[in-house]
Amino acid sequence: MVQSRKQNSSSGLGARGIYENLREQIVAEVYGRGDVLPSARALAVELGVSRTTVTSAYEQLAAEGFVVIRHGARPRVAITVTHSEPGDLVHTAAEPHSLSAFAERLRSRAIPMRVASEKLVADFRYGDMSASDFPTLAWRKAINDAALGRPPKLSYGDPCGLVRLRSALQGYLWRARSIRCEVGEIVVVNGSQQGLDLCARLLLDEGDGFAIEEPCYPMARSVFEMTGAIAAPVEVDAEGIRADLLADVGARLAYVTPSHQFPLGSVMSMGRRQQLLGWAKEKRAYIVEDDYDSEYRFDMNPIPPLRALGGASNVIYIGTVSKTLTPLLRIGYVVVPRELQEVFAHAKRLTDRHAPSLEQEALATLVESGAYEGHVRKARRQNARRRAALLDALQAEFRGLVRVEGAEAGLHVVVWFRDMPPLWRHRSSRKPPRSELASTPYRRIISTRHQTLGRSCLGLVMGYASLTESQIHRGLKLLRRAYEEATGSGDIS
Repeated sequence: MVQSRKQNSSSGLGARGIYENLREQIVAEVYGRGDVLPSARALAVELGVSRTTVTSAYEQLAAEGFVVIRHGARPRVAITVTHSEPGDLVHTAAEPHSLSAFAERLRSRAIPMRVASEKLVADFRYGDMSASDFPTLAWRKAINDAALGRPPKLSYGDPCGLVRLRSALQGYLWRARSIRCEVGEIVVVNGSQQGLDLCARLLLDEGDGFAIEEPCYPMARSVFEMTGAIAAPVEVDAEGIRADLLADVGARLAYVTPSHQFPLGSVMSMGRRQQLLGWAKEKRAYIVEDDYDSEYRFDMNPIPPLRALGGASNVIYIGTVSKTLTPLLRIGYVVVPRELQEVFAHAKRLTDRHAPSLEQEALATLVESGAYEGHVRKARRQNARRRAALLDALQAEFRGLVRVEGAEAGLHVVVWFRDMPPLWRHRSSRKPPRSELASTPYRRIISTRHQTLGRSCLGLVMGYASLTESQIHRGLKLLRRAYEEATGSGDIS
C-alpha cells in the first residue's frame, strides 16, 4: 500500500528532493489526513540514502505543519489540503484580501516600467548612457581601494551616507553649482527617485496640493500622487514654470526642473527663479529642485540653481550621478534645509538603513581626487559632439519640417514634427504608429503632444547620450522614411 503511494520515487535524492516529493503527494492527496508515512529507516533503505537525510526531510515537513512526528511512531499526515486541481496551492494567484490606500492607488494607475530593449539601430530613449563614456579604469581602481585599502567595517553605516562622501560632495557642489551647505544637510540616497520618495512621504498628506510643471517628469508626479496628494499642473514656457500662475494655487510644495525642464528643455530665467522663491516664502511652501542633468551646458552660461540663490532656505536640492556616471550605481544626494535634517535622517534609516558603503567609498575617492570632475568635462565634450550630430542630422533629413527645442543644455531635445497625420497625433501620448514603425527602432521613442503652446504637431523627446554619431545619422534616416510614409509626402530630401 505504501509503495504504490510513493509512485516510483527516484533513488539518489537529497533531503530537499525527498521533502518536495512527499509534499507534492500530500498536496495531491496521494496521502490524506491521518495517513501513515514510511518510517525514516524504511524509506532510507528503499531510496538508497542515509537515515539522516530522510529524517531531515520529515523534520522540514513537520516544521511546515504537513506531518506530525512522535517518538517511536511513523510520521502521520496532519492536514488536508483543499484545492480544485493539483498544483493550485502553488500557482493560483488570488485577489489581495486587504490593501493600504497607497497600494490601491498604485493598482489604479499604470506607472511605466523601463524594460531592456532588443537590438536597435538607434535607441533614442532618454536616460541611457554610453558605456564608452564610463571611466572604467578609474572606477575599478577606486572600487579596489575601497575594498582592499583598509580593514572592512562590518557594521551599519550612517543613514545619511558616509561622512567622507558627503564632505566630498559638499566641496563639489560649491565648485560646480555654487551651493554652500553643511555636511549634515546632505543625505545620500539610492538615486534621485528615492530622494523624491522621501520628499513625498515627509512633506505631503492625503488631500494636500502640490504644484508641478506641465508637462512634467512623470515619475515625480506619480510618487507625489501616491501619497494621496493632488497635483496642480502649472504651465511651462520658454522661461520655465509660469510662476505668476502660482498665486492662486494651494500647494505645500512645488516640484521643478529649472536647469533643464523635463521634458521640454527650457531653462528657467533668473526672473522666474526669484518669482518662484518669493511665492514659496509667502506660502511657507517647500520647493523640490531636481537638478538631474545640470552638468551638461552647451550654448549658454550656467544660471545658479535655486538652492544657491538668496532666500532659498526652503529649497530641497536633488542631484544624482546617473547622468554623469551610470544609472546602475543608484547614487544620488539630497541637500535639505537645516530644520529637515533630523526627519530626513530618520526616514532614510527606516527606508533602507543606508546606501551601499563600497560604492560610496569609491565615489568619494573619485570626487576627492578630481577624477570625477575630469570625467564630467570629458563626458560633456562627448555629448556636445552627439548633440551636434543630432541637430545636423535633423536639419539634413527634415530641413524646415521640424522645430527643435531644449538643445542648449541636458542630454535630450524635443523635436516637433509639422503636418503630422491624425494617426500619429492620436497616438502621440505613447509612441509613433505601429503600422510602419513597429519593425523599426522607433517604437520605443517617448513622445508627447505640446498642448501648452496650442500645437497639434507631434513632439518626440529624443535622448542621444547612449548613441554614436553614426547611429544617430542612421536613426534619423529611418525616422525620415517613416515620416514620409506616414504623411504621404514622398521624398522630402
